[in-house]
Amino acid sequence: MAKVLIQTTEGDITVRLYDQTPQHRDNFLKLAAEGYYDGTLFHRVIRDFMIQGGDPDSIGAPAGKSLGVGGPDYTIDAEILPELFHKRGALCAARQGDEVNPTKRSSGSQFYIVWGKKYSEGELRQMDKQLQMQQEQSVFNSLVAKNRDLILKLRRERDRAGLSALQDELLAETHAICASKPKPQLGAEQKQAYSTIGGTPFLDGQYTVFGEVEEGLDVVGKIQEVATGRGDRPVADVKVVSMKVY
Repeated sequence: MAKVLIQTTEGDITVRLYDQTPQHRDNFLKLAAEGYYDGTLFHRVIRDFMIQGGDPDSIGAPAGKSLGVGGPDYTIDAEILPELFHKRGALCAARQGDEVNPTKRSSGSQFYIVWGKKYSEGELRQMDKQLQMQQEQSVFNSLVAKNRDLILKLRRERDRAGLSALQDELLAETHAICASKPKPQLGAEQKQAYSTIGGTPFLDGQYTVFGEVEEGLDVVGKIQEVATGRGDRPVADVKVVSMKVY
């Protein structure tokens, strides 16, 4: 079972990588061993949510520089599995949004570690409803992508009636597709973790989770509390000094 020691300016974090997500595991191990992450920043930090790093453009970045779009010239197929979820300490792959990335392909290098919060039973029930809404939105976005050329044509022709009719057609197809699928909802293990450990359940099914923090969760907690400025970038740089593969 592969592990990586992430040495940061705030302390050490050891992550264990999941064998169930081999593409993400092997890619992270390769980049870590090559020193790709050395000197990169945790460029996006949101308290009670997560810490994000892995942008090579952050190495030596001057204060105030906008970060978050850097990476290698490839993405990774999604390896989203229901048993791997966003509990506190989960190691996950960042990605572009559904509007340009309907298949949820992961960034080649950027990652985030979950912090999140603890949820009550009522909040978890509401989360089930949100997951079902996310499923509908995801299906709808994929249908929009398939009909992109037609939508552009109708827009060029300023055919509002045609656009309205197409939207109704896609919504009806979305509802039919979702009705044929099991309703997404949090499992017993997820609810147990989110009510006791904490995490970000609203991200489940949307991003690939490929590992978890084994040691140094307190360091993640410390980083997620740092002061941040524009773009959620820490005011004082939080840096990955180096990574070591076990």
